[in-house]
Parts: sequence; C-alpha cells; structure tokens
Amino acid sequence: MATLISDLLAYTKAGVVESDVAEVDASAVLRNVLSSLAEAIRESGAAVAYDPLPEVRMSEVHLQQVFQNLISNALKYRSEDPPRIQISAAHQGAAWLFSVRDNGLGIDPQYKEKIFGVFKRLHHDQKYSGTGIGLAICQRVVERYGGRIWVESVPGKGSTFLFTVPEHARRSRAATDSSAG
Repeated sequence: MATLISDLLAYTKAGVVESDVAEVDASAVLRNVLSSLAEAIRESGAAVAYDPLPEVRMSEVHLQQVFQNLISNALKYRSEDPPRIQISAAHQGAAWLFSVRDNGLGIDPQYKEKIFGVFKRLHHDQKYSGTGIGLAICQRVVERYGGRIWVESVPGKGSTFLFTVPEHARRSRAATDSSAG
C-alpha cells in the first residue's frame, strides 16, 4: 500500500512543470540514475551503455523519473539472457529523440498503447512486482514538456522506448494557467 501511495504521489507530481526548469545535462542525470540502480544492475548481470547525451530544458527530477522507470523496466522484464541496455539521443528537427533499447521480453504490438495507462500491467504474477504507474509517469512527464513517448518492440527480442524533448521545452498549459492566477 505504501508503494502504491508513493507511486500515485509521483504520478501527480509528474504533471506539474516546476519553476526550476533549466538546461540540464542528460548524461549527468543518467549517471545519477545508474548509480541509484547499481545494485539491481549488478544483480541482474546487466550491461548498460550510453552515448553522450545532450542538455535539455526540463526539471532534473522529471528527467530522472523517466530514465529511472525505463531502465528499471528493462532490468525487470528481462529474458533469460543478461540485460543489455543502450541509451542514446539524436537531434531530430526541433527536438531531441532519446532511446532506451533493451534485449528483454518485448511487448506484443496489441499492448503498445495500453502500457502507458495508469495501473496497466501486462504481467500480474508474483514474478514482476510494481503498481503499473511507471510508464504512465514517463508519458505524463514527457507530454508536459511538449514531447511524446512510444515503444517499438518485438516479443522475445526486446523493446526500444523512444521519447522526444523539444529543444526549448515549453511549459504546460496547466503550469502557465496556474501562474496567471
């Protein structure tokens, strides 16, 4: 129950664009996330590699939430092989396109949209713990900054989660409206 309450609070906070939005070094944020996940990475035998990542205009906490959830899922939903995770970013038009690729279980195409819903879990057995809020948090964060998130996946071959962050991420309408009042 405590985990559920904590996750619901994180989901609520993910919808608010904070006033401390600034240029943040995505590589530094990723290194912090990898440090916090060091034990899980070691236990799973995972290899995590990443290319140099850009600076993006968003809250450090929000970017951390996105990386934390995507990498945690890659570690959790793994195949029999040790996880192999690759994080990269490329400039695409007026945005940065980030990708988090793994060699895990993969996702059946019929569930590609469903997985971003609150409490939407594909695995309900004891093997995979969680509340089903992590990807909903990712989507909420990314969309608040004017980006989008999606998955490309082949069952049994792994998944690539992709998300965009506009070069100059905009403040959400909700944040703008609340500051006008």
